[in-house]
Amino acid sequence: MKKTYAIFAVLLVAVMMLSACGTTTPTAAPATMAPATAAPATAAPATTAPTTPVIKVGMVTDTGGIDDKSFNNLSWQGVQQGISQLGIQGKYLESHQQSDYAKNIQQLISENDDLIVTVGFLMGVDTATAAKANTSQKFAIIDYTYPDCFGTSVEGKDCGSATTMDNVRSLAFQTDQAAFLAGYLAAGMTKTGTVGTWGGIKIPTVTIFMKGFQAGIKYYNQKHSTSVKLLGWDDAKQDGIFINGFTSTDDGKNVTASMVQEGADIILPVAGGAGLGAAAYCESATPKCLIIGVDQDWFLSAPEYNDIELSSVQKRVDVAVFKTIQDVQAGKFTGGTVTYTIADGGVDLAPYHNFDSQIPQTLKDEITQAKADLISGAVTVDGVLQSK
Repeated sequence: MKKTYAIFAVLLVAVMMLSACGTTTPTAAPATMAPATAAPATAAPATTAPTTPVIKVGMVTDTGGIDDKSFNNLSWQGVQQGISQLGIQGKYLESHQQSDYAKNIQQLISENDDLIVTVGFLMGVDTATAAKANTSQKFAIIDYTYPDCFGTSVEGKDCGSATTMDNVRSLAFQTDQAAFLAGYLAAGMTKTGTVGTWGGIKIPTVTIFMKGFQAGIKYYNQKHSTSVKLLGWDDAKQDGIFINGFTSTDDGKNVTASMVQEGADIILPVAGGAGLGAAAYCESATPKCLIIGVDQDWFLSAPEYNDIELSSVQKRVDVAVFKTIQDVQAGKFTGGTVTYTIADGGVDLAPYHNFDSQIPQTLKDEITQAKADLISGAVTVDGVLQSK
């Protein structure tokens, strides 16, 4: 027994001497064997981590879908910009019908997102209901403002909230200003003396385009003693033509065809993806009619129709979403309404692209002056509509 113990002791000493030798290769496990909680080999040490937190942003689309080439897609572009430039985590849930709004919002709440972006006027009630039930959850809603409950309206049913909410930021856009310029352009470029507009659903965020378009046409008529006619909207009567949706390109084609048959040669469709039906009709018509896009610059988002796209009324939803994400990350988020205007570039008339050489310089100069007058307040949409 003593002999065995002596042999073991000698072996133990030998192992200790070998382990002390500097030329011996360590027997550490390979990097791929690291536990799931270990940081990747390329990760910076904790002491050099960014000072701004990584935040999670979830977005709920309206029924037009993420690829609507309109406000859903623009909102997602704002989130994507946050992913690439701010290092946030971002995702979206698509709503296929209005009954999806509330459950999609609730799913993002359950996933503990730092900011939930709801896209569109139709989500006003569901967003407010969720915000009131989850006061620590931050929301941003596109194209809706609070308070929206007045008179006998029932909160949570007919409207969202009788007050502003500290955890909800409303992102609004004065698109009537940019549409005013589009109306002036259309009035100056029509060959038939008749232009048209139609909408998806009769809601304020749609009719504001049509209102501005009418004002721009009227302003051109006043300046030039012309009588360019508008089909599809009468602001005094608050009445116009709508297809009751934002997705049917067939409906878009049909209503556009009807307007062209009445003499319109330039069309402003305010209907998200359904507006592409108008572009498809104008592309195939003989003679071709022209399109003024909405929300995005259609020359870039719908290049297949570049030869009929006169311009677009841009609503920079992407900018508004990105700036809100920045504020959340910096701890500067506030509730209430933030309105983007033609003065800050939140709305604007897109470049003329292929039609630049066909638009008279005098008309371009007049549009530039009209924009300056809108910014200064020398001209207003309501002022023009109310004038004789």
